[in-house]
Amino acid sequence: MRALVTFWIVVTLAAAAPAVAQRREDLPSEQRKLQQTQRQLREEREKVAEAKKKEVSLLAELEQIDQRLAQKRREVVRLAVRIKEAEAEIQVLRADIRRLGSRQAVQQDALSERLRTMYRIQAQGGAVPAILAGEDAPERAGLLRYLATMAALDARLIQDYRLTSDGLADRTAREESRAAELAHLRRTAEAERAEVDREAGRRRGLLARVKDERQYHERLVGELTEASRRLEAFIRELQEKQRRLAKVPPASPPGPGAATPAIGFGTLRGRLPWPTEGRLVASFGAQVHPRFGTRTFKSGIDIEADDGTDVRAVYAGHVVYSGWFKGYGNLIILDHGHDYYTLYAHLGDVAVKEGDDVRGGQRLAGVGDSGSLTGPRLYFEVRYQGKPQDPEQWLRHRG
Repeated sequence: MRALVTFWIVVTLAAAAPAVAQRREDLPSEQRKLQQTQRQLREEREKVAEAKKKEVSLLAELEQIDQRLAQKRREVVRLAVRIKEAEAEIQVLRADIRRLGSRQAVQQDALSERLRTMYRIQAQGGAVPAILAGEDAPERAGLLRYLATMAALDARLIQDYRLTSDGLADRTAREESRAAELAHLRRTAEAERAEVDREAGRRRGLLARVKDERQYHERLVGELTEASRRLEAFIRELQEKQRRLAKVPPASPPGPGAATPAIGFGTLRGRLPWPTEGRLVASFGAQVHPRFGTRTFKSGIDIEADDGTDVRAVYAGHVVYSGWFKGYGNLIILDHGHDYYTLYAHLGDVAVKEGDDVRGGQRLAGVGDSGSLTGPRLYFEVRYQGKPQDPEQWLRHRG
């Protein structure tokens, strides 16, 4: 019996040996496949990372275009000022040239008449022999004094003529130089205006893609949502900074539905002036895109207005921020005290700087389209303790 068991063990081991050997042979092959798969995975991850690097943020691209556009527009304005100055100077020089030319003509006539007179006297033998031929000494002395006076007058006429001629040559040279400079300024201004047109074209192309292509629209919605979160965090930082400067202890956040305190700014709910003249085109709250159905939340309102329309402070305050903020363009934040803030975005020219104190109704900036996706408009927010309020509840009702 024991011999039979031993026989079956030997047979079983003999049968299993090839299978074990086969598995041992397959192991390196499986390892190679695993390594190949891991290598392919790494390559795909590297490709994805490279694609993400190449994928420029739409807001960053818009910001770069806006900043180039603003710089070019400032250069065009600067050149326009220089052109006006050059034109005014040329007008003054040309008036001087006409005046000096008239004076020179009069002086030339006077000198010509003197030369003709002297020629006639010389033809008659000259003045000096005639004077010396006289017998009356006092008469001769008087004639000599007269002759000396005439000579002095002639010398003065010649000197005045030279001064007039030199002045005329100087004005003519300066007029030619300024005219050449003016021509150069005009060419430069034309080139800058062409560059403005090109940058504006790039901007229109980017906004057209955002408007017409879902992938661009959804990317931008995500970036704008992130920009809104960054702005909220930034306002909290400003609030804490202002509290530290004023040595005020942190306030407890308001509970759901809690009313804002009726102090200072808070006493004017429903009575604040509108920050600019224009048409309300987007209200506070949840927004649904009519074409793509994307949902966003708007923390302020959009007021459509002509480019350059005055933007004014709705209440006296302190400028705690004045500069560019991604997604909002040129942005001004005013601290009105008691944790009330107002924000003014997409501005064009900015008339105040950080640290300024402003009066209610004071001009802060002009309406612009910096960072805007839909043309010139003012984006306006009211915040209490960093949280957005519905601005329409704070502004006067428009009849």
